[in-house]
Amino acid sequence: MVLKLGAYTACLHDRPLTEALDVLQANGLTSVEVNTGGFIPSPHCHVDLLLSSEQARRDYLETFSSRGMELTGLNCNGNPLNPLPGVGPKHADDLRRTIELAGLLGVRNVVTMSGTPGSDPDARYPSWVVNPWDGVYLDVLDYQWGIAAEFWTEIDALARAHDVRVAIEMHPHNLVFSPVTMRRLVDLVDATNVGAEMDPSHLMWQGMDVVACIRDLGPLVFHAAAKDAAITPGVDIRGVLDTSFTRVPADAPDKVPTGYGSWCAAWPEDPAWRFVAVGVGHDVGYWTEFLRALAEVDPDMAVNIEHEDAAYDRLDGLTLAAENLRAAADKV
Repeated sequence: MVLKLGAYTACLHDRPLTEALDVLQANGLTSVEVNTGGFIPSPHCHVDLLLSSEQARRDYLETFSSRGMELTGLNCNGNPLNPLPGVGPKHADDLRRTIELAGLLGVRNVVTMSGTPGSDPDARYPSWVVNPWDGVYLDVLDYQWGIAAEFWTEIDALARAHDVRVAIEMHPHNLVFSPVTMRRLVDLVDATNVGAEMDPSHLMWQGMDVVACIRDLGPLVFHAAAKDAAITPGVDIRGVLDTSFTRVPADAPDKVPTGYGSWCAAWPEDPAWRFVAVGVGHDVGYWTEFLRALAEVDPDMAVNIEHEDAAYDRLDGLTLAAENLRAAADKV
C-alpha cells in the first residue's frame, strides 16, 4: 500500500497503550503517533523513563513491532513561544525532550506547532495577528518573528544533532498557519530539519486548496494527519474568524488543557465550521487526491488519523475515519 496509514492515539487516552494499539490494529492501521507533552498529557509515552533506560526503549518499541505496527511520530503540540511563565518554557522543554527521545527511539518525525509570542517584550499573553492592514501590526509581527527565529534556529540545530525532523502543524493562533508562513520560518532560520505536518483540517476551514498546499511545499512536507473539517451554515453570519466561544467550567470533567490554569473553550451551538470524521466533510475521492499528492512527495509518508469529531463516539468515529481513509488509499 502507498503511504503508512495509522492514527494519533490522543483520542484513546482513556485506555492503556496496548488496548489503544489493539483498536488501531482492528481497524487495519499500522502507523502510530503518540503524545509526549505540550498541551495534553502523555499516558501512552512515559518520556522520563524512556529517556533514562535503553531497556525501556527496547521494550516500548517491541510493543509496536510485535503487533506489526510502527511508531512513526511523537506529538508535542503546544505553544513554546507563549510568554506566560507556566506555559511557554514548559512546552519548549517538552519539545526539546521529545526531540531527544525521538532520536533515541529512531522515530524520524516530531510533530509540534510554531508557537505564538506576545505582541511586545512586556506582553503577558500570546497575541495572534490575523490581518495587519493597520501597519502597527507589522511591527508586532516583526517582533514576533524575531522571537521565533531565535527559538527555531536552536530547535533546528537540536533536531539535526539527533537526526530528527520537526514537522510543524500549520495551525491558526500560531505564527505558522499556512504554506506561506511555513516557508517564511524555514527561510528565516535556513532550516534543514524543520518542515510541515500536513494537517488539512485547518487549511480547509481557512479556505485553502489542500492539494495545492502540498504541491507548493513539496519536500517540506514531512508527515501528515488525516483530519477532516466541514463548513457549516453558521458561516453565513459568523465567517470563519468567529470569536463566539464560551467558557468551560473549571470543574468540567472532560476539559482539554492548554496550559496551567487554562483550557479549551466551548464552541457556539451553530459554528461556522467544525472538525468531522474523515470522509464526512470531504468525500473519499477528495481524500484519494490528498493521499496521491502526499505520495508524490514521499510514498513512505505516515498519514495518521486525528479524530476530533464530537458527533461520534471515539471508537465509532475512528472506525469510520479508518474505513474512508483505507478506501481512499486503495484508489491511489
